[in-house]
Amino acid sequence: MRNQPKRKLLNVREPSDMKSHLAIVGLAVGLAFSSVALASSVGQITHLSGVLAAKRADGTSKLLSIKSDVMEGDTLSTESDTYARVKFSDGGEVVLRPGTQLKVENYSYNASKPESDNVVLNMFKGGLRAVSGLIGKRNREKVTFNTETATIGIRGTHFGALLCQNDCGGVPTTRGAPPPNGLHVDVAAGAITMTNKGGTVQLNAGQFGYAANASTPPVPVPPQQGIQVTMPNSIAQNKGGGRGIGKGDDAECKM
Repeated sequence: MRNQPKRKLLNVREPSDMKSHLAIVGLAVGLAFSSVALASSVGQITHLSGVLAAKRADGTSKLLSIKSDVMEGDTLSTESDTYARVKFSDGGEVVLRPGTQLKVENYSYNASKPESDNVVLNMFKGGLRAVSGLIGKRNREKVTFNTETATIGIRGTHFGALLCQNDCGGVPTTRGAPPPNGLHVDVAAGAITMTNKGGTVQLNAGQFGYAANASTPPVPVPPQQGIQVTMPNSIAQNKGGGRGIGKGDDAECKM
């Protein structure tokens, strides 16, 4: 018999292989969408004098300027001569003083879904002033500022915080000596709570507070001994006038 011509075999993918391929494609698409979601802006730099850097959640770093976006997961760092003001999506604002590191640990805001509100800011060093936005007005228990010494909770608030870690030598006080290490706060409007392992204290408008460390109970401080964080006019002043955030009497930062 004549030999039959050899038939060319088709390389047909097995169903199991096809399922694995589709699963990998689906995973890649899901990761892509997740990356887009993680990269969404939660705020913007509105005022800046000096150098401001952001370390992203993915480990990359970049220098920010006015109108730069702030992302969830960012760690913002100001240089020794830098002041920066951030306006968040809910209208809340934070002003950073020189030598500050602040991480936007969590930020969730949807104007039509109050139940999703969540703001967690971690201050590793330095100082700031903060004014509550819509989240702080409708869900004040969903906004927290963490430091190694105490956690600050808000009650519809405008407050200042300074964390001294052997780096407050240039901060003047009525006693002439630098303020002691620990967390110093002042309340301009509303109220805040300071909480750590030692307990909780509530401070109202016009009051000052101090927590020496994470185990010592926070305490109120007499006004004449309090540390107040103010900012340069160029950073604190709102466009069109107004008191602004922690506006000082001149272009220098006063405490």
